[in-house]
Amino acid sequence: MTHGSQTVRATKAVKVAELVSVFLLASAVIFVGWRIVGANLLGRQAVVWVANVLMLFTIWIGLRVRAQTWEHLGLTLRWRGGGAFLRTLGQSVAVLALALAAFVSGSVLMRSVATSTTRADMSAYNYLEGNLPMLLLALAAVYVVSSFGEEVLYRGFLITRLAELSDAGKAAMSGAVIASAVVFGLAHFDWGIVGVVQTIFMGFVLGVSYVATKRNLWALVLAHAYLDTLLLLQMYLGAAGGSAE
Repeated sequence: MTHGSQTVRATKAVKVAELVSVFLLASAVIFVGWRIVGANLLGRQAVVWVANVLMLFTIWIGLRVRAQTWEHLGLTLRWRGGGAFLRTLGQSVAVLALALAAFVSGSVLMRSVATSTTRADMSAYNYLEGNLPMLLLALAAVYVVSSFGEEVLYRGFLITRLAELSDAGKAAMSGAVIASAVVFGLAHFDWGIVGVVQTIFMGFVLGVSYVATKRNLWALVLAHAYLDTLLLLQMYLGAAGGSAE
């Protein structure tokens, strides 16, 4: 490891270890946390939020060790002017439309293979039905942990770090997008097999959008926030199924 202002030159093994540690930490927290809270739906959701925050903290440590900033992952923290802001808003709406189409496509696929259900299992959100204070609290938490956190994690961090493991250029980036979509889908295992497939489809579109927007992560964060809002509103209104997280 170098010192001062020099960047740490991580070996491939170290890069793999970083990737593994981020997700192993989350898995351990969820495994232990869910055993503690049992079947309490709100408690289980809170455990997932804690796991996501810890993953973001681990990613931040990795950036610090490499003397990198969040901009390395596509998260620009500087104001770039009104034109850039409006462009990001436009991109976010386009990403929303594509992500919804991908999510629906997952439903169509599952229907074509004649599964027992063609809807994601959203029972984990039952505590929101008709509960306005809880809806507002959940929205505030989800915007930070899911809308922001998941885009930083699954698009910014995972795609960037996976692509950096190879010198294959576009091929490496394509593989990273596909891998991140699969991991994103599997992370939603509590939505059932239909939900996993739907979120893999959606994750792929979000990954492609990340690359297409030249890694403008804010456009994806906003699109994810729109999706989360649609999902939680449906749960609040008592919808049996829902949009994607």
